[in-house]
Amino acid sequence: MWIEEEKQRIGERLNEFKIADLKVITSSSFQSHSIPLLHLLSEIDATIPVYFLNTGFHFSETIAYKNQITKLLGLNTVELYAATDKLFQKDSMGRFLYASEPNYCCHINKILPMDEVLKTNDIWIAGVRKDQTGTRSKFSEIAEGPHNTKRFHPILNWTSKMIWEYQKKYDLPIHPLEEQGYLSIGCEPCTSKHISSERGGRWVGLKKEECGLHTDLIKQK
Repeated sequence: MWIEEEKQRIGERLNEFKIADLKVITSSSFQSHSIPLLHLLSEIDATIPVYFLNTGFHFSETIAYKNQITKLLGLNTVELYAATDKLFQKDSMGRFLYASEPNYCCHINKILPMDEVLKTNDIWIAGVRKDQTGTRSKFSEIAEGPHNTKRFHPILNWTSKMIWEYQKKYDLPIHPLEEQGYLSIGCEPCTSKHISSERGGRWVGLKKEECGLHTDLIKQK
């Protein structure tokens, strides 16, 4: 079955990193479609740090789901926080930045904390897929990242159908909000119900489809 072939392929790549004595990390937003990769990695090497960018604006269901998956898979989950407390993340009018300057909000809460982590690591495993957005469709499996890091996109060519098949094979729990119509779940203020595309419910009404982790922290060709 294709799943076993993919496990072998990804495992061989991780072994290459290990032989080269490279420091490997991954990150996850802990959505339903994130879990197959986390499950796969946990079977290969459960010690790999899994960074979760805790912005302080997540749904409570996401935090509970993260804790559930961490325990279930025995993950080495590490929470990252912004240097600026969310109570001070407001504009001159007193509005939270997610309402007035969402790009800057993402920069403070996601880009800067992740950038610090990359300074002391070599390989960043990211679970992006080509079928998610136009931006991601142009990615390659190995890409250059900041601070002389490499990005490894092991499931780049997987499809939503493949994600579903993996979830079904291993009976992986789904995010509790998915049954309510949320297919892409980020921070609560910037997430809406959307059933026609995987990431259609993010930043509705704005010309924005990425938080910046996969645009700012990658060297585009």
